[in-house]
Amino acid sequence: MAIVNRTIWEPAENAWESSRLASFATHVAAGGGPLVDDYGAALDWSLREPGAFWAALADWGGVRFHERPTAALATSTMPFAEWFPGATLNHAELALRQADLTPEAVALVSVSQTRDRVELTWGDLADQVARCRRGLVDRGVGRGDRVVAFLPNIAETTVAFLATASLGAIWSSCAPEFGVRAVTDRWTQIEPKILLTVDGYRYGGKDVDRRVQVDEIIAALPTLEHVVRRAYLDPDGEDGWGALLDHDAADAMASMAFESVPFDHPLYVLFSSGTTGLPKPIVHGHGGITLEHVKALALHDDLGPGDRFCWFTTTGWMMWNFLTSAALVGATVVLFDGDPAWPDLSTLWRLAADEELDVFGVSAPFVMACRKEGLRPGDDHDLSRLRHLGSTGAPLPPEGFDWIDDAVGSHVQIGSLSGGTDVCTGFVGPAPMLPVRAGEISARMLGCDVQAFRPDGTRCDPGETGELVIVQPMPSMPIGFWGDPDGSRYRAAYFEEFPGVWHHGDWITFDEQGSCVITGRSDATLNRGGVRLGTSDFYAVVESFPQVSDSLVVHLEDADGGPGELILLVATVGGVDVDEDLRRSIGARLRSELSPRHVPDVIDMVPAVPRTLSGKKLEVPVKRMLLGMPASDAASRDSLADPGSLDGIERWIASRRSTGAGR
Repeated sequence: MAIVNRTIWEPAENAWESSRLASFATHVAAGGGPLVDDYGAALDWSLREPGAFWAALADWGGVRFHERPTAALATSTMPFAEWFPGATLNHAELALRQADLTPEAVALVSVSQTRDRVELTWGDLADQVARCRRGLVDRGVGRGDRVVAFLPNIAETTVAFLATASLGAIWSSCAPEFGVRAVTDRWTQIEPKILLTVDGYRYGGKDVDRRVQVDEIIAALPTLEHVVRRAYLDPDGEDGWGALLDHDAADAMASMAFESVPFDHPLYVLFSSGTTGLPKPIVHGHGGITLEHVKALALHDDLGPGDRFCWFTTTGWMMWNFLTSAALVGATVVLFDGDPAWPDLSTLWRLAADEELDVFGVSAPFVMACRKEGLRPGDDHDLSRLRHLGSTGAPLPPEGFDWIDDAVGSHVQIGSLSGGTDVCTGFVGPAPMLPVRAGEISARMLGCDVQAFRPDGTRCDPGETGELVIVQPMPSMPIGFWGDPDGSRYRAAYFEEFPGVWHHGDWITFDEQGSCVITGRSDATLNRGGVRLGTSDFYAVVESFPQVSDSLVVHLEDADGGPGELILLVATVGGVDVDEDLRRSIGARLRSELSPRHVPDVIDMVPAVPRTLSGKKLEVPVKRMLLGMPASDAASRDSLADPGSLDGIERWIASRRSTGAGR
């Protein structure tokens, strides 16, 4: 495929010299390492000598080891490479070190549609973590115990997470909009000791009471010994948070300690989306997450003390973990809980202006929704301090880059990022000294040996689309799956397609300069007559129509080798009908902008496109439903942002079959 090569943003002339990456490079050279003076040289060194790179990063980033490692990378064979053997540390200790340096500076801001804004200094944060830690200890929580949180993206959640980590206990969170089954499918696997929960929340103008669902969750978790309720929706309701923190501040701080744990001791358990079976319980370790997030946030987002950082996320998405880790580099974390489209789509842009954000992250679908709405945030709000806008969750098409440049501000670097829950970070993304080209992700991130592979396991040439793989270990790769003692499930998930190589399941294309384009999931690829196309290209065309609010495309292959059937389902703005004029217009534009082979055989309307709670379209489950699988087996409704969205798909399939068109 041809890669778009139009530069949309250029770094300042002194971008390298003024960056934290240059500071890191100076540190490396002073320690006897190579002298690198641009991003390409730094990337090459990080891949050529990964052990030296990560050891230097730990040193430069102030990662305090209680016991020093005997090596940085003892064995590099995947899976289960051995990082920093013998090292002990604690993630929470490193996240709170700024409290000793600038206790009066702002550490955390919590903005909510349910209650008033909350602001904590570093001293406040350390005090609350210490008191929460004491409360957890009083309730019998210790090293290795699981603490689960049915909490929104608010200050208390960050406090509880750091308190949990300080004890060497293991954290897992679900956003309170998750359905009961989505929660219990996750947490029954890890057998938690204590649950932290809210009573409900306000989403835009609607109060959402979750007390009944909380009781159902509790009933499904027999290992629970304690439940701590936070009166969030109803401030006068039952509240155990005050009792959890009801300790003398001086005593709590005096007894504050950080459990010294091995580098690969579990920090938290994240879960895959769980749309097609039990969610995978992905275990991440203290050391790997700490190093990876220091690298990504300091060297790629150029964050440090005094900077203000927000990523719109819920506690059920890995970006919450990534956001919280900004404390590792001393940045101020800004949290938001609520409906980003209430009272209108300008809500998050007002937040960026009001909180004077330096770095702000959103999802690609949100960017495209703002574009479709005709918003011009740069004209309507003071975004002069904003220097970096991150985008993830789906590929950002060139039109999204153009809109940001025009409507948000040409001074803003667009940081398209791709990675996943599996590694709890991005592995291709931006760097402050790299130009940005429309539709492209700027580079492999440091220490991430991402390549494009052909089916036979050979490396693709520049411009050739292949399977996204990672051929060298990363510290933040999972330490395993919970309840998988022999590692068989973990191997099957990532290492069966190409033995010894991480297979991620996306299509990726690199150009000669090392920038790349991701075109969707490889298991959802459209392939007609030998022309292969990722779904992101398809959606960029279809969703450019003002009548279309969302869309989903599925290709049903022909067992006899024919072109198969290409089905396009669209949700429309205001529920307007998909008439023949719109069908012809969509087909004509797909023909001219993509290829004649990608004109759908069927274009029809559904009330809503099913998406996961993190915003990903259910292409594969819908394809399975079209092939005859019951909806209850194809996808878990509780894992969806709108559980009712599958009903419309079911009705459409039933109607299709009644006319004899379905399989």
